[in-house]
Amino acid sequence: MADAHIIDILAARYVSLVTFRRDGREVATPVWFAEHAGRLYAYSRRDAGKVKRIRANGRMRLAPCTMKGEIVGEWVQGRAKVVDDPAVERAAYAALARKYGLAYRVITSIARLTGRISQRAVLELELEA
Repeated sequence: MADAHIIDILAARYVSLVTFRRDGREVATPVWFAEHAGRLYAYSRRDAGKVKRIRANGRMRLAPCTMKGEIVGEWVQGRAKVVDDPAVERAAYAALARKYGLAYRVITSIARLTGRISQRAVLELELEA
């Protein structure tokens, strides 16, 4: 992960995650992400469109963005998959907690209280060099 665009992504607070519909159209979503063991991780609702698109076609791309999704850097292509290993999920959540601190803990606490925590899916995002 030494490419300058990848370094910009790693330094970003948010990334725009683009997934692809079956007809090839792009769908962009700003997401929180964190790095762990050379991979990037994000999470979403298990029934979200982006999760369904990743399951159907792992092709994706990322760019640094603002919280509102305004692109502030270059795009990098990659592959995404839904994580099914509980140990990797725990490590991804720990990395997200380190990166986003109190905001992550508050959102996760609310998700636990409302029962939505079990509806989450962890996404593994691998960038092409």
